[in-house]
Formats: sequence, structure tokens, C-alpha cells
Amino acid sequence: MWKRGKNTGSAPTRQIGLRRRSKTPGVMITQYVVNLPEGKTTPDFKSKPAPITINEGKLAVFKALVTGDPKPEVSWRRAKGLILDKEKFQSKYDKSTGEYILEIHKVSGAETDTYKCHAVNEYGKAVCTTTLTVIEASTNPADFRKLLKKSKVERADGESDEKFWDAMLNADRKDYERICSEFGVTDLHLILKKLEEKKKERAQNKCKDGVIPYDEDEIQTHDLRSVGRTKDFGIKGLIQDDTDFYQGDVEEINRRNAELNQVDAEEFNIFSAEFKLSSVDFVIKIQETKVKEGEDALFECVLTHPLPKITWKGKGSTLEDGEKYSTTVSDHKLVHRLLIKDCQQLDKGIYSAVAGITSCSAWLVVEAESNLAGGKKIARKTTLAGGSRIDLDKVAKEQQIKYRQEMEKILASVKAKHEGGQPKEKMTITTGGGDSKISEITEPDKNAGAIKDKADAAKASAQPVGRKGKTKSKNAKGDGTVSKLDISGCVTKADVQLRVHDPKNEKHTKSGRADFDKVTDANEDSEGNEDLPGHAVHSRRVTQGQKSENGVTDSSEEYDDVDEPEMSTVGQHGVAKSNGDKSSSGSVTRQKKTKKVHWKEQTSDPNELENDNEPSESDVDEGSTGQIKNLKCSKKGQKSKNAVSGESTCPKDDSTCDETEDIADPSKRTKRKRQGPLIEDLVTDPGVHFIWGLSDVNAVINETAELTCKLSSEDCEGVWFRDNKKIFPDDNFSITKDGPIHKLVIIKCKDEHSGKYRFEADGRKTEAMINVKDPPRFHPEALNDFTEPVIIKVGHNAIFKLHFVGYKPIKIKWYREGEELHDDTNTKIEKSESHSRLLLSRCQRKDTGEIKIKLKNEHGFTEAVSQLIVLDKPTSPLGPAEATESSAACIEFRWRPPKDDGGSPVINYIMERQQVGRNTCKKIGEIPGVPCYRDTDVDRGRKYCYRIRALTAEGMSEVMETDEMQAGTLAFPGPPAPPKVVGAFSDCINLSWASPSNTGGSRILGYILEKRKKGSNLWTVVNAMDELIKEKKYAVKDVVAGMEYEFRVTAINLSGPGESSNPSEFVFARDPKKPPGKVTGLKVTETSYTHFVLNWTKPEEKLGIQDEARGYFVEIRQADCMEWSRCNSTPIIMTSFSVKGLKSMDMYWVRVIATNDGGESVPEELSNYVLAMPSPVRPKFTSNKMKTFVVVRAGNSVRITVNFEASPRPEVMWLKDNVPVTKRVTISNSDGSSQLLIPTSERSDSGIYSILVKNLVGQETFSTEVRVTDDPKPPGPVELEENVPGTVTVTWEPSPDEKRDDRLHYTVSKLDSTKRTWATVADRLFNNKFTVCNIMHGREYHFRVYAKNDMGISAPSESPTWGTEKKKAKFVINVPSRRDCDLRCAPTFIVPLKLHTAPKGYECYMSCAVKGNPAPRITWYRNHISLNTNTNYYISNTCGVCSMLILRVGPKDMGEYTITAENSLGRAECTTVLSVRE
Repeated sequence: MWKRGKNTGSAPTRQIGLRRRSKTPGVMITQYVVNLPEGKTTPDFKSKPAPITINEGKLAVFKALVTGDPKPEVSWRRAKGLILDKEKFQSKYDKSTGEYILEIHKVSGAETDTYKCHAVNEYGKAVCTTTLTVIEASTNPADFRKLLKKSKVERADGESDEKFWDAMLNADRKDYERICSEFGVTDLHLILKKLEEKKKERAQNKCKDGVIPYDEDEIQTHDLRSVGRTKDFGIKGLIQDDTDFYQGDVEEINRRNAELNQVDAEEFNIFSAEFKLSSVDFVIKIQETKVKEGEDALFECVLTHPLPKITWKGKGSTLEDGEKYSTTVSDHKLVHRLLIKDCQQLDKGIYSAVAGITSCSAWLVVEAESNLAGGKKIARKTTLAGGSRIDLDKVAKEQQIKYRQEMEKILASVKAKHEGGQPKEKMTITTGGGDSKISEITEPDKNAGAIKDKADAAKASAQPVGRKGKTKSKNAKGDGTVSKLDISGCVTKADVQLRVHDPKNEKHTKSGRADFDKVTDANEDSEGNEDLPGHAVHSRRVTQGQKSENGVTDSSEEYDDVDEPEMSTVGQHGVAKSNGDKSSSGSVTRQKKTKKVHWKEQTSDPNELENDNEPSESDVDEGSTGQIKNLKCSKKGQKSKNAVSGESTCPKDDSTCDETEDIADPSKRTKRKRQGPLIEDLVTDPGVHFIWGLSDVNAVINETAELTCKLSSEDCEGVWFRDNKKIFPDDNFSITKDGPIHKLVIIKCKDEHSGKYRFEADGRKTEAMINVKDPPRFHPEALNDFTEPVIIKVGHNAIFKLHFVGYKPIKIKWYREGEELHDDTNTKIEKSESHSRLLLSRCQRKDTGEIKIKLKNEHGFTEAVSQLIVLDKPTSPLGPAEATESSAACIEFRWRPPKDDGGSPVINYIMERQQVGRNTCKKIGEIPGVPCYRDTDVDRGRKYCYRIRALTAEGMSEVMETDEMQAGTLAFPGPPAPPKVVGAFSDCINLSWASPSNTGGSRILGYILEKRKKGSNLWTVVNAMDELIKEKKYAVKDVVAGMEYEFRVTAINLSGPGESSNPSEFVFARDPKKPPGKVTGLKVTETSYTHFVLNWTKPEEKLGIQDEARGYFVEIRQADCMEWSRCNSTPIIMTSFSVKGLKSMDMYWVRVIATNDGGESVPEELSNYVLAMPSPVRPKFTSNKMKTFVVVRAGNSVRITVNFEASPRPEVMWLKDNVPVTKRVTISNSDGSSQLLIPTSERSDSGIYSILVKNLVGQETFSTEVRVTDDPKPPGPVELEENVPGTVTVTWEPSPDEKRDDRLHYTVSKLDSTKRTWATVADRLFNNKFTVCNIMHGREYHFRVYAKNDMGISAPSESPTWGTEKKKAKFVINVPSRRDCDLRCAPTFIVPLKLHTAPKGYECYMSCAVKGNPAPRITWYRNHISLNTNTNYYISNTCGVCSMLILRVGPKDMGEYTITAENSLGRAECTTVLSVRE
């Protein structure tokens, strides 16, 4: 049987997926291949999109920065749906920043989802996720309080149960529903109203008993409208980073709200509606910076409003101060700078400055350093953005003045509104530890005198600004300082920031009594935007010693400290009643947990002040009175007449305050309503306040220091303090007042003047520090002497000496040209406490340069610069000398001055001349210090050589000798370039030309211009011979309109006119033409890997609009290049062009420009790029002589060549038995063919080799079977056996090659003793047995068996002799007795059919042996269909040996084969199966 050899090729490669994490958190990368090619990378996210929480209807923007080579393709997906709406979901790419952007317009609740960003290239993919949370305007019906409002069921009888009310009064809000269900109460809304009344009653009873109810959980509420409730809520980094605005505590709010499920959606929307950011913007944005490696880069920007800090980002990450980055801010907080030190290639990228919700970005480009210093260390320098420094300080100063003017306008507007009776309240409360946590309260109610939430009073001790209701108090230190407490009850400033510090920052006295906190009520300082320190009162009780008609207590009032720090806030528009049972709406709230309070005025947009009548969301409740909500104070034994709104006092001993609302948790908060009658708004004066306060000053000892502040009033006087001691004018201090500006000047600062200075005026305070330092300083006279340049002659000594003063010790360093000097043989440095001296011995010219001294101590540093000039004789003049004129009458030449004049200017040059061929020199003498000379004493044709020396005040230089110069002979100039037409008109033609390259050795005196009409041979001179054209241009006016002319020009020198130039192009004498129109029908008609052909249509001519095109230019540019390059330097006339020299498979943009004398047309560009490749062609094989079967002798080479055609260039892959070929097989590919070569073949190389040719259009496959074999070895011993009379069965041992060659078969030959010739009796036997028929008795037979394969035949294997020849003997007849014998028998198969498996296309031979008497009739069947009459099968029956031969086996021959033998005695049947192998 034919057996297929084993496959030895390698297994095919398949795509894998290696998962790894990115350096960017939250990014997952899948790598498709194990080993990435050099220079290639998988996609990755340098900056992934940030999560967003946004109000419904707004624009949501996700941004991502992606890297990878090749450039990845970026797509966006969402988890719960598809992004199909192109109007809502817009994907963009920003080329300037390299960011991929997804914009979602008019977001709604349906867009709340998880979004994925995919970046994919051929080597892998990267995926990151982000979230979008949309705050919907609709309410949540599942909200607990909404259910309470919707409940209309009548209450049950259980509400009168005392146990029920005890449980409700002591329970949390989240347990109300459970308690009501246990007691059978159904109307929760009415129960809550009743519960509020019971809480008020209990609070009044406790107040009567002297107990102050206090709930520590109050400060843990999250109500965004409450100033005091900001303990656990902070918007971190709000001013710092706009992209992280909703990522901080807003997510925390969402999480807590989800857990409690109790926050009203309407109240949450207050955050979005009321929360406002300062309108900070950039006056000057950061600019792109280009630096070299190793240099420093500086980014600078200027803000519109002062900010103490902004966020700097580099390549998507926040930058912090350190060794690499340094961020600085100016004193006035407007100029911010980022310094990037020692820039490297890794530092290049996009850097951003983020201020509030605005930001600006710029590129940092780092160029490779070209090492031109020869290894010498170069001082690192700093490169500014934009290349040149803008005066940022000047811009910032102008912005500062503008900012102050805005502040004054705001204050004036506020004051005018208060005078008009329409005050507006707007507070910005800052809590915690800095400027980064902000929340805003806006209450533009007509009852603006009230603070809405009792927590405003419970958490902050605030001083209202008005003049009414002022209270004088003594501070806790007992130093006699009187501070005024304004309790008029009306906040009169436009924007106020209240900064609450942690209790841990409070200081306490030794006696345990709390000092007064510092409160500043000054305006925000425009210089620094810093809080101005002042004093505030906390932890005190108010006692009223006497009654006042206007409600203002006098100086006899006391503020006593209590054991525990408490904070009291005086309410607004509150009316104090003498009846202790009635509550006062303007009450004093006490709080055990005290925080430090600062008042700070916040800048705001003046437009915001116009919205006075806009109601806030909390003002819609009925019964709103503008008073402090749910805050009551009972008084006992004290009365007040005509109390002003906002006053509230409690008895000294029995004053108690009760808060009736538990605000520890937002889930337990109900909708509060104002109670009591409406109180008419009172108009108050804003009072005196600071326009700007004091700023810290660093003063120098023995010099002047100055502190300045400005008040809002010119009439107010103030007092200066230093370290709490009042300052009086004397010899050291000068106090002046210029209108509202107060100034303190320290005339001559000393160490003891350092300290804290305070200015007080009308209860307002501002503080600043003066630090007196003693940095190194030079004496002015000594500094003036030092800065004068030191000029010495070479070889002399230079001395530099400088005196100085300053705090000891002082470090002294000397530098020359930036390099530090140290003591050596030529340098001596002397140092002392008051002076330093530098001695430079035997100075040389190279020592000339800058001399600098640097002084440094712990207070600062200074430096002084001088110049050292070492004089020496000059170097020789520089050659070579250039002859500017060489004629028969003169030689004129010039040279360059000395490279180094030795520090003195060149006075004269000393000239000598030597005629070539003579030994003597002629002294010409001294000429002025101009490096040129004209020698008129020359002989025609003679050669001369000149010697030149430079002369200065320091001496004479070495000689410079010129080359030989020849006095001219008659040498005429060469032809100039052909004239060019600059412009043509009907009465004038303008021409220009270039000078001739060969001037003939002398200067050009002028030009002669000639003209000739088209069709004429006569040249006419345009200008006369005595009127030479001096310039290289001329306007020819002697022309006839409509005629066509050409021109030529001739140059003239001292020898005469030279050769004429070539003629110019023909030009018409007519007015300029209009440029042509755009070409039409531009298309590509043919493409290949190296060229493509363009065709277009000539543009239409329109009279007066566009004239006829005279030629065309074709321009191309590669897809990754922005510059166009012209393919033809001169216009082409044809309307087709072949663009050659292209790069294979590159993309090109193409455009065609029409041109004429009037100019060029608008380019016509192809709408799509052109790919440098032929037209797409599906791969196909072009050779018809390719073999499908090849036999090769082992050891010889195997070579298979396949020709094909395909476009674009296909990928070619060779396979052996469907497996890629091994490395020992050599593959050679070209444009149209591929060759497989096995240099030395082995039997294991046998197999089916297939070539796969594949491109974008399709693929094609061709297979060739290769058989590697050798001459077979002979079969084994041959045996003979007679099974049927007259037949011999030949059997033999198989050949050793049978196992290795499935196409090996056998041939049997027979030698008859009577014939003596060998005859083949059987061929193509695939088994080891054959039955030979027609064997005659009495003859000898010999048999040979050969092994054959595709390569050849083996040596024969001989059989033993079969049969013997009979010897002749006497004929003896023995007549036996006759006896009849019955030889009849039924058919039986003595050799059955065997199973066969044959290769497709080969022969198949089936045989069997049958016996029977009489001879049976044989019939062959395939699948039960008779084959005896089928001519495709060769059937034979010889003496019972039945055989059937199939010449070419095919799939149709597969099946079950049956042979039947039938005679009169019976019937026999034998069956086998034929399988066909592909």
C-alpha cells in the first residue's frame, strides 16, 4: 500500500494574548505577539479620561492621551448601550495636544454609564474605563421625605401615647418610619410637624432650667447651604485642578447619599446651582519652549486674580517641587513660574498650568545637543518660553491695579445698594486648612438680613460690618485693647469668606481660659490674596449691665470666658424680648467645639450684585421671616427697650440656648420653615474696612523699611503696634497719612525692629512681619571703582579689591568668565572680614574678560562685575586678499582686519609691494586703517605681490602676504544671464538681469540693452552708447502695443563691451493678464509603485475674470508632511503628467496649479490621497508549465519556481504539508516570482509543498508534490508454491526501502526453459505475492522479482528452479481398471480479496482465486452495481485467478467491491473495500 511519510515541519504560529498592566493605573494592555519588533510598541494611555459628575443638559467631555507605534486607532464604547447618535456623541482628535476627545452633548440620565476607551494597533490593544454620572433635575419618588409629603392617610390613635413620643424624640430620623409602623401611625407628615413642636417645647423647658442643649453630631451634617456644616465635606483641590473637580468629595457625597438614601434631589441640586467658582483667567498664557539638552526651561503665566498656588501638569501628571521641578509665585500672587531643570529628551511633551476651571498648555521641545565645545563644560542656561522675555511684572502690575479698581467698584456698588435699602448677602465660607476647600452661600432674598440656617450661627463667630449696634469688649489677654463687635445684624459686604481653622490650632492661656481668636475683616489683599490677621471673640458669655435705647451696649459689657471654649454668633434682625418664656429670633448660639475664624472678603464679579431680587431655593417655604431658623434663646431677669434687629442677649447666669433641629445627619433633616412675622429690612452702613492690608517686608539693616495699607475711608484714624506695643513717631519711626493710605516708615532698620506689626482702625486690624536682614553689601564708592574696567599691558599684573559689610561669616568667591578662580602660580586671592583682593600675575591677552566677585551669607548674597582688558600688539591681517579690480591702469584689492586688534583700534596699515621676478620691495607707506587699497602705479600685464602689516598704539603686527595679482590686459567681460521679464504693459516692459560671472578682471562700467521683434533678425539698441545702464534693471518704453519682443544685454568694463547674453523669452507688450481659473476633471489614470499619471481638463477662459492658462505646475506632498513640492520646475503645456520617483506604498496628496503671465490659479487638489501602488489585482499564477509532481534523487537540490502577478505587492508564504517550511529551506521572493530551494535534499523532504500568495484583493494557492528517493534495494528471498495445478504462486520478502517509499512496487519476470527469454508476467505489484498461470508440466521455470520506484529498478532476486524436464523412456501402457470419479464441486474462494487503499490518480489492482467444477461464472460489483460491462475496469479470469485493474483511481471509485462465483452446484461471494487517499 502507498503510505504517506511523516510530517516533520514546525507547527504553525498563532496569535496569542499576553495581558499586562500599564504604568497608568486602571489601564489594561493585551499584547498580541510574544516578541515585539524593534522600535514597535503596544498602545498605552499616558493620560486616561477622568470620571465626570455633571448636571443634566450640560456638555460632558472625556479626554485621553494615547501612545503606541504604529499609531493606534482609538474608539469609544459604553457598557449599557451603543454610541450611534452622531449628534450627541462626537469623537474628535486634537492634533495640537495629541488628545482623543469624546463629547456628549446635552447629557441626560440615559447617558449615566461606564464608558470604555479602546486603543488598538497590530501588536496589541489598551483599554481603560471611566464613568459619567448625570444629576437629574427630577425628584426621586423613593426618597423618604418625599414619601412623607405624599402621605395623606390620617394618623392613628397611637400618637397620643407617651411611649410613642419618647421614642420619636430620642430616635434618629431614619427610624421614624419604623416607629410609626410599630405604633400604627399612618400620617407621617402630621407626625413630623407635631414632633417639631414638641422639640421646641422641650427646648424651652430646658432653657428655663439653665441647661444648654447641645448635639455634637450637628457639625457632621452635609447641607451645602449651611455655612457651619462643613466638617466632613470639602471640595479638595477645587482651585487647583479643574479636571478633578468632581472626583474628590463629590464622589464621597454620592457614596454617602447612596448609603443613606435620604438626601433630597432638590437640595442636592443646590450644590450645582449655588456653587460658584472665582472667574480666574490667564492674562498671559504659557508659550511653547525650545531648549537644548542640559538646559533649563522656564514657563511663565500671569493671572487675572491673585492665587497663592496653581497646579502645574506635565504629560498628564501633576508636578511637585523637587530637584527636577521648581514652582515659584510672585509677591502679588499673579505671576506663576515653572522651572524644569536639566532638560532631557524624556522631558519633552505638553505642560499645562491649571487655575480653577481654566487652563493653558504649551509644548516643551528638547533638541539634541551638538557637542561643539570639545568636551569643555558649558554653563547651563535657562530658556524662556517664546524666546524673548515679556515684562511680566509690568503686566502683573497693571492687572493688580485693575483688580483693585474692580474691588473699589464692588464696594462702592455694595455701599450704594445699602444706602438704597436693598442689601445683598453673599457669603463664601472657607473651612479647614486652606484655600482649596470652598463652599458658597448665596441669599439674594428681599429679607436679606437673616441667616437661613442655625448652623451658620452655631459654627462661626462672625462680626457683621455695619456701624449700628456696636459692642465694645475687652480681650481675654487683659492688655487693655478694646475691640468692637458689630451686632447690627446685617452683613453689608458683597462677598465674605469665613475661614474656619481646626481646633488644634487654637492657643490657650495658662489659666485654661481661651484667648481671643484672631479675626480680620479687611478686604482681600490684591498683592498677595492672603488672609489679614485680626481678632475675633470666642468662648464667651454676654452680660448686659444696662439698658440702651438703640440696643447698643456700652463699655461696661463684659465677655467672660467659660470653662470650655464656646463660640457665639449674634443673629441678624433678631428682636430681643424681656419675657423669658418667649424666644428671640436673633439669639446667641453656643457651641462646644470651637474653630478659629477669619473674615476674608472675596472678589466677585460685579454682575453678580445685580441679582438682588432673585429668590433662593430655600426661600419658597411659607412663613419665612429672614431670621435664624430653629434657633431660640430664652432670657431671664433682663429686659431691653427698642432692641435693634440682630441684638440678642441672655442673662449672665441663666442664659441658655437650645437648638431645636438635629442636623447631625442629612438623612434626619426635614424641610425647615421660618416662623414668626416678617420683619422689615434695615439698611446699615458697611463701615470702615481695608481696601488692602499690610504685606510682609524683608528689610536690610541700616536701610529704610515701609509698611502701607489703605482704608475705605479717608477720615478714619488708626494706631500702629509692634509686638502689641503702640508705636509713636520718633527718630526711628515715621507715621504718615495720605487720605485713606496709612504708612509706617522705619528710617534706619536695626535687628530689634524685626517683629509683627499691626495697624488698627475702627475695629479693623491687619498684620504683617518685618524681617530685618544683614546681607552682604558693597560700599558704593568702592563698587563704583571696582566696576571700572582694568586696562593693563600684556605681562603686567592686575589687581581687583573691594570692601564690603554684612553679617559674618561671608563666603567669598571670584570668577573669570564664569569659571571660579583658585590660588595658583598666577592667581592670588586674599580674604578678610571686610574686604577681598584678587591678584592676577603676568596677564596674557587671553585673560581678557569678565571678573566677578560673589558674596554670600545666611541673609542673602550679592555680586559685582568688572572687566579686565589686557593690551597687546595686533595679530596679522586676515587673508586672502580679494582683487576687486584688475585693469591695465590699476589694481584694487581688499582684505580683512586682524582677528584680534590687541585691545586697541587699528590706526594704519603699512604697505609694501614686490614685483614678481624681482628681489627688492617697494615701500608704499602707511595708509588709513581701512582694509582696502587701490594701486594705480602698475604696468600692464605685470604681476605684483603685496605685504601688509597692521599698526596700533601697542605696536605692529606680523606681516600678511597676498597672492600674486596681475595688472590687467584687454580682458572683456563674459555674457550676463538672459534678461528676465519683471512686468509687461502695453507701453512699457520691465526687465532685470544678473551680472556676468566673468568680469574680465575689472569692474563693470555699465550695460547695453538690445531688443528685437519676433520674426525679425535686426537687433536695435535701446540705450545710447554714451548712456550706459548702471543698474541691472531697465524699463523699455519704446514698444508697440500688441507686438512681441525679445531682449539681450551686454556688459562693458574698462576694456570694452563683452559678449552679449542669450535672448530673453518672448513677451507681449500688453497689459497684465488675469490669472487662470482652476483646472477641472483632475484624476489619476495609472498608478505603480514608483509613479502615477494625472489627467485634467484645461480651465475655461472668462473675459475680464480669468485668462487662458499657458502652463501647469504639479505639486505633491506626502501624507505625513505639510510642505508641497513641485514636480516640474517649468510649466508644462500638456494636460497630463507622470509623477515619478515615488516611494512604494506611500500616500501622496496631489494638486495642479494653472499659470499664465498674470499669475497662478487656485490649486485644484484631489479629494483623496493617491497610494503608490498599481491598480488592485487578485493574485494569479502566470506559468502553465508548473509541475504538480517532482521526483528528486536524494542528495540533489530541490528547486521550485512559481511566477505570479498581483497588486499590491502580495505576501508570499510556503507551506509543507500545511505547515510553514523549516529554516533549511531557502525562499527567494521578487516582484513577480518566488522560488523554493533545498540545497541538499533528504528523504524527509518529501511532501506536498504549497505556495500561498495573498494581498488586499484576494489569495491564490498552488501545490507541488516532491518525492525525494533513490534506487531501491532488491527484494528478499523468493519462494515458489503450487496451490492450483498449472499455476505457481511466487512469494518474496519485501525490499528494505518499502517502508520508506510508499510508491515502491514490484515486477515479476519468468523464464521458460523452452524459450530462454525473460518475460514480464506481472508489474506494479504493491504486495509480496503473485500467482503465475499457464505453467506447463515437464518444463523448467525461473522467476525474478524486481523492486521499482520513481527513480529506477533494483537488482533482481532469483527464485529456485520450478519443474523438471521428463526423460524419454520406453512407452509402457498400463491399462488400469476403469473407475468413474465425480470431480464436480461448488465454487469456493481459495484466495480472498484484500482491503485496498490507493492514492488518488494511481492504479489499483485487485485479485483473488476461486475453484469450482464446472467452471463458475464470475461477476464483479461495486456498491451492488455490476462492473462486467464497464469499460473503465479491466477484468480478467485466468484459470480461476480473477483480477480487476483500475487505471486511475478517483474519489468516485471508493466503495465496497464484491465478486461472485456461481455454477450449477452453488454460489460463492467475496467482498472488500477500496479507500482513496488524497
